[in-house]
Amino acid sequence: MIDRGARTFRILLALIAAITLATAGAAGAQDHRQSAPGEFDFYVLALSWSPSFCQEAAERGRAGRSQDTQCGGERPYSFVVHGLWPQYERGFPDYCQRPAPRLDRNLMASMLDLMPAPGLIYNEWDKHGTCSGLGARGYFETVRKARAAVKIPPEFLDLAAERTVAPDEVEAAFIKVNPGLSNSAIAVTCSRSRLSEVRICMSKDLQFRACEEIDRRGCRRDQVVMPPLRGG
Repeated sequence: MIDRGARTFRILLALIAAITLATAGAAGAQDHRQSAPGEFDFYVLALSWSPSFCQEAAERGRAGRSQDTQCGGERPYSFVVHGLWPQYERGFPDYCQRPAPRLDRNLMASMLDLMPAPGLIYNEWDKHGTCSGLGARGYFETVRKARAAVKIPPEFLDLAAERTVAPDEVEAAFIKVNPGLSNSAIAVTCSRSRLSEVRICMSKDLQFRACEEIDRRGCRRDQVVMPPLRGG
C-alpha cells in the first residue's frame, strides 16, 4: 500500500510539473510574440460613428479638450478613423514599446482630418502603432492608405435625421460599395442601443480578408440607432 501510494504521488507530481512547464511555455511564446513589433497576422481598421461617440461623451461629461475638434468643431463628422490595429488570429498585441517613441506634434496634426482628436492619435500610436513594426510616419501613412481603401456608403455621409438600422444592413451597405469585401471581413459594434463602429479586417498589404474572431464579436442587437450628424 505504501509503495502504491508513493508511486501515485510521484505520478501526480510529474503531471503537475508537466502541466506547469507546458503552461509556462505557452505563456512565454505568447509574451515573446507580443514583445516583437511587426509580428502579427492582420489589421483591423476601426471606423467610429462620430455622432454616437459624441453623444456618449456628452452624457458622461467627457467631451473634453481632446474631443473639441471632433465634437465641438465646425465640421460635422460621420465615420472617423478610430484606429488601425495589428491583430493575431486570436487576440492582439498592444503597447509593444514602453515607453513608446515620442510622436511628433506635426505628424499628429497631419492626421486630424481622419482622426479628429489629438488624444486619440497619441493613444493609438502608443497602444497599436508601436506593434506595427513601422516608424510613426510609416504607421500613419498606412492608416491613411487603409482608410483610402474603404469607401463609405453614400447614405451615411450626410445623415440629417436619426436612423434605426439593423447591423446586417450596415454591413451590406459597406459590402455593396467595396468590391472584395465580404460578410466574414466586417463587423458592426454597438454601445447600448447605438451603432458604435464598423470594423474591417485587412491583410498587411491592406486587402480585405476574413477574421472569424472579429466577426464573432460583432453587435448582436436586431437594430441600432445612428444619431444624425451634428446640426441634422
